[in-house]
Amino acid sequence: MRRIGNPDRIVIIGGGISGLSSAFYLQREAERQGKDIEITIIDGSPVFGGKINTLQRGGFVIEKGPDSFLARKLAIIDLAKELGIEEELTTTNPGAKKTYILHDRKLFPMPPGLVLGIPTEIGPFAMTGLLSWGGKLRALLDLVLPVRKEQGDESLGGFLERRVGTQVMRRIAEPLLAGIYAGDLKKLSLQATFPQFAAAERKHGSLIRGMQHNRKASAAAAALPAIAKGGTFLTFKGGLSTLVNALEEALSGAQKRLGVKVTEIRKADAGDGAASGVSKGLADSRYEVVLDSGERLQADRIVMTAPAYDAADLLGPLTDCRELRAINYVSVANVVMAFDKATFGLDFDGSGFVVPRSEGLHITACTWTSNKWLHTSPDDKVLLRCYVGRSGDEESVKLSDEELLKAVRSDIKKTMGITSEPLFTEITRLPRSMPQYPVGHVDNMKRLRSRLEQDLPGIWVTGAAFDGVGLPDCIRQGKEAAQAILAAE
Repeated sequence: MRRIGNPDRIVIIGGGISGLSSAFYLQREAERQGKDIEITIIDGSPVFGGKINTLQRGGFVIEKGPDSFLARKLAIIDLAKELGIEEELTTTNPGAKKTYILHDRKLFPMPPGLVLGIPTEIGPFAMTGLLSWGGKLRALLDLVLPVRKEQGDESLGGFLERRVGTQVMRRIAEPLLAGIYAGDLKKLSLQATFPQFAAAERKHGSLIRGMQHNRKASAAAAALPAIAKGGTFLTFKGGLSTLVNALEEALSGAQKRLGVKVTEIRKADAGDGAASGVSKGLADSRYEVVLDSGERLQADRIVMTAPAYDAADLLGPLTDCRELRAINYVSVANVVMAFDKATFGLDFDGSGFVVPRSEGLHITACTWTSNKWLHTSPDDKVLLRCYVGRSGDEESVKLSDEELLKAVRSDIKKTMGITSEPLFTEITRLPRSMPQYPVGHVDNMKRLRSRLEQDLPGIWVTGAAFDGVGLPDCIRQGKEAAQAILAAE
């Protein structure tokens, strides 16, 4: 890889949180190890951040992309500390702990003790109106059902149906988990999404018992920082773009190519390598990255953080990318509405609600943003955020702005009786933004990475398409990619 007397050139394709995290940890670790590297980050957007996009408007803090992250996943908290912005972290309103689920057009509070849709407290679960008595009894059969003998992957929905029944899967688990994957649970990989479910079944002979144990273990964990113990979710007081801005500032020494796209990756031949003073063996690991601006960048290493479909198009001419092409993406949208509290006519006692497919609405969830996150709205205003689109139900995302807003306002009238006129609205469409991990995904990625190591040494693939879609997961993967690159010779 190394060119004598010259820094190693590392090109990062993608300026979202995965690419920026990879660049940050490459820079930090190279400095620590005394290695000389030259980083170039390329993104087709005119700004960094990928799906992260915070809008400041009239005293409101509006997230047009993701709005928070799981507090128990520490990679993002660690990064915030390293960037010196940990004091900007904030948790949800302690008075908005309730979350509701829509059933037969009525809002039912999630029963206490529900963890990722799995009951860990039997009493409250038995009293919920979300399920029939038959559905509740079927769920409790999990306590006596035998453990699955097969060791291979299965669908998340199939697993939940097998352990706790169809009603729990469809009415509770799927709408709750839709906010993470916007997926059809019958098509998502269990091992790639919630491997802890399978581990709970194997270790405790029951999903419910396993989640009860995990809940107690989490409550007893002393390693969590104080901010992570304050609530399930965290964000930054100025919005998630706080993190992007801090990363961009920390990467001031990196070269940046914004508003341009990579059109091709070429292997540099041995002749090119010899001409630049690199041995023939190492020359095989060197690449040329061609941009639509006409610029060509020489790279000793490449970090690919683009969506799977773009990565497949770029790497496909060089190696087999069938595993990347097996990852489908779902398009989603969100509609943010601001209201005047004086005329709103409704008080919230929770953070919002989720909507099962069976309800037949356009929205899949609604966050009572100004109640969940107190920093997002002036005291005399109300902020709502409605989500649209999931696997198998993406038609609403294709509506015009006028039609989409009309559909969403109709849904919030049906569910909450809201008829007030919004002060303003913000509509954000995120086409092909939610990767769907198919059954067998974990093995697929191992096979792909093994092939890349053989066929395209020096090219690393990472990001939301591979090992977790949440912001902390992407940051963790970026850090792992950086460590692997600097460890390779």
